[in-house]
Amino acid sequence: MLRAAAAVIGFYLAIRLIWVAQSVFLTAFLGVLFGLAVSAGVDWLRTRIRLPRGVLAALIVLGSAGLIVGFFVISGPVLAEQSRELRTKLPEAIDKIDTWLQARQSGFLGSVVRGGQTGSTSTAAPPATDPRAAADTGRAILGGARQPGPDSALRAAGQTDTTLATPSAPQPQTLRERILGQLTNLTRYFFGFVSSTISVVAGLVLILVLSIYIGADPDTYHDGLMKLFPRPWRNRAGEVLTAISVALRKWLVTQLIAMVVIGIVTTVTLLALGVNGAVPLGVIAGMLEFIPTVGPILSAVPAVAMGFVDSPEKALAVMIAYIVIQQMENYLLIPFLMREGVDLPPALTIIAQALMALIFGFLGLLCAVPLLAASMVAVKMLYVQDVVGEPVEVLEDLDDDD
Repeated sequence: MLRAAAAVIGFYLAIRLIWVAQSVFLTAFLGVLFGLAVSAGVDWLRTRIRLPRGVLAALIVLGSAGLIVGFFVISGPVLAEQSRELRTKLPEAIDKIDTWLQARQSGFLGSVVRGGQTGSTSTAAPPATDPRAAADTGRAILGGARQPGPDSALRAAGQTDTTLATPSAPQPQTLRERILGQLTNLTRYFFGFVSSTISVVAGLVLILVLSIYIGADPDTYHDGLMKLFPRPWRNRAGEVLTAISVALRKWLVTQLIAMVVIGIVTTVTLLALGVNGAVPLGVIAGMLEFIPTVGPILSAVPAVAMGFVDSPEKALAVMIAYIVIQQMENYLLIPFLMREGVDLPPALTIIAQALMALIFGFLGLLCAVPLLAASMVAVKMLYVQDVVGEPVEVLEDLDDDD
């Protein structure tokens, strides 16, 4: 009983620690994820360059960071100019969408987007039928006593000031105000961890350092984890951890390649369509590609809005272009890159992203899919294969990658 109680208390304290330091643990998971990819790169380079693993890992991490910084430095003037244009034109695009919806507010689309706000006149209260009752109601609202005054003359004339009786109806919010309000709420919830520049820099440094250390010497951490398991379980635990590392490495490499391809294709497509701010919109599309399913939808919203600056027809063309790009990615690019990898059901992916975003915010959304991939590998091997006894395939080329 003491052991059981100690185990329960220890598990509770561990959960509390993870909850309190959730940003640190999720950032560390991203560092481990990138470290696995760096380790694969080091293994590939060691067959060609005879250098210590630590030097190769540092070269890969720092070289990749340098390439990213160099890209933004070289394309900085274009990005800065088009980003300013994007900030200027995007509110204009939202206003045009609002005007377009107002012209169709009697229809289904306008009522859904505008939340049932069809105009300011619909919310106005009807005028009072009794002038004296209206005036008394106005005094009651303002907290004043009934005294003779200018309203007496009005009552004598059979008129009264009805502005006291009927409060002014609230003006309906414009689409821009509603979007800004929602974005403010989302920013407070999702991006609370970026409120401090020091925390952002510390998180990036933690990811880079963990990537270098894990890429330089992955066996040390693998052996340390093995010692946490009883000896009869170590072989199976090693197989499971190896399969998880292969799955995570394949997923990350696939996403990084897809980010570059989608960013380039989206930029070229938007330039061909003549959309303002095509370069920053392409960069946004490439960066959000790291978040499957949700990221492409989020990246399409500002691009479609920018299309409304010119015409609704161009906005429709941008939407169709994004759909075509996404379908080509799902049916051509991802299956080619993710061959012999973990098959993640789309519905389960969306549920995992929603839960992680609800619990942990934006960092949880970033880590949702790789955590789901690792969990599916563990469930297939430890439960479906070992407990149920069902011969399920986890990774086709696990023996080659081991």
